[in-house]
Amino acid sequence: MGKKFLFKVVLIGEGGVGKTSTLNRFVKNQFQEQYILTIGANFLKKEVSLKKVTANLIIWDMAGQKRFESFRKKFYTDTTGALLMFDLTRADTYNRLEHWIKELNENAGEVPFILIGNKCDLLEDLGRAIDPIGTEEFARNKNSIYIETSAKTGENVEEAFKELTRLMAESKGVKIK
Repeated sequence: MGKKFLFKVVLIGEGGVGKTSTLNRFVKNQFQEQYILTIGANFLKKEVSLKKVTANLIIWDMAGQKRFESFRKKFYTDTTGALLMFDLTRADTYNRLEHWIKELNENAGEVPFILIGNKCDLLEDLGRAIDPIGTEEFARNKNSIYIETSAKTGENVEEAFKELTRLMAESKGVKIK
């Protein structure tokens, strides 16, 4: 039997990048086509098991719109990790990543995060707005990992949460790899 953890995870990024859809895909294995604005924050729970570790994740879906910025600050308390998300088809959501990293660090401290380029299922139709090589380098420079996901198809969603769980466990002194 390995270590047990309770981790608080925040999903952050601009509005419309797919935070709610990613959360619902991960926890409920569901996808909803129509966009639903998150007002403030919502949360769901899910257990993740890795070698030597079982982690109960309390996952907070934070509203991305600027008008919720001051409201969001209190939801960062006790955060142990984050998925920082942008939309692969919208450069403006990528260009705001520094803002989100600053907000995360100011309100939660320097916690592990995974950089997520979401909506990879739309790349064939809408095209890629972001250079993946530059994005991987950006993530490395921030001591992070870059993963492309699709909340619609489920591609790499579970892997992203498992990788974040691994980073959070390692930040608590448990080596998994």
